[in-house]
Amino acid sequence: MSSRDHDPPGPPDPPDPPAGDEAAEANAAVGVGPWTGTWPQDERYDPELLAHGDRRNVVDRYRYWRVEAIHDDLAARAHPFHVAIENWQHDFNIGAVVRNANAFAAAGVHIVGRRRWNRRGAMRTEAYLPTHHHPDVNALAAWAAARDLPVLGVDNLPGAVDLRHARLPRAVVLLLGQEGPGLSAAARAQVSAVVSIPQFGSTRSINAGAASAVAMYEWVRCHAGATPEEEPPPAGAHPPDAGASPTGQGRSDADR
Repeated sequence: MSSRDHDPPGPPDPPDPPAGDEAAEANAAVGVGPWTGTWPQDERYDPELLAHGDRRNVVDRYRYWRVEAIHDDLAARAHPFHVAIENWQHDFNIGAVVRNANAFAAAGVHIVGRRRWNRRGAMRTEAYLPTHHHPDVNALAAWAAARDLPVLGVDNLPGAVDLRHARLPRAVVLLLGQEGPGLSAAARAQVSAVVSIPQFGSTRSINAGAASAVAMYEWVRCHAGATPEEEPPPAGAHPPDAGASPTGQGRSDADR
């Protein structure tokens, strides 16, 4: 989905985050500190994180794990859908799409167009899932066809099928357009169908990051099982300070 209109200006932005000692104190309480006791003899664990603590934006299952170990474990448990987004103007929403794909355990993310993309919104989650580049929509379509994956467009175009009533394939590529123009003419020619997200307000569309989250959630609702229970922190995990929760919820280094 794309944003084609500008909404009226809203209230002023909130004040900047605290700086200096105040910021350090706020961020120190996130995640887990150094491992307490005998270190685990497991190659998935990162010695640097065991020694100094883990304040990354990861669930407790992956505390102290190496990036490669997290990547491999997610790949083994990934859902059979992919997410693709067109990137012709260095879209700021791409980072959010990547982060959402990680959250919903997509099999991979596909950047169509420019190879470089804005990673700020991804919060480093691109390190944990396969990210592919295709120079154009035709290349994406060829990649998908070779794997018998239909490509389904997500945009509020005339004739699009309401997402609530669409039959999303289990194995599929969900393609979103560039922020602003939406799906390109080339993309519209390649997709097997287009689904739209119903809206009830004055704005004509929601941004690509939000649309990707809605579309992926609908896929999960249709095809995935129950949400896996959150595992407790590892036995040796130690909160960064006495007032901190070992769950790592909230801000982290990856959120800054």
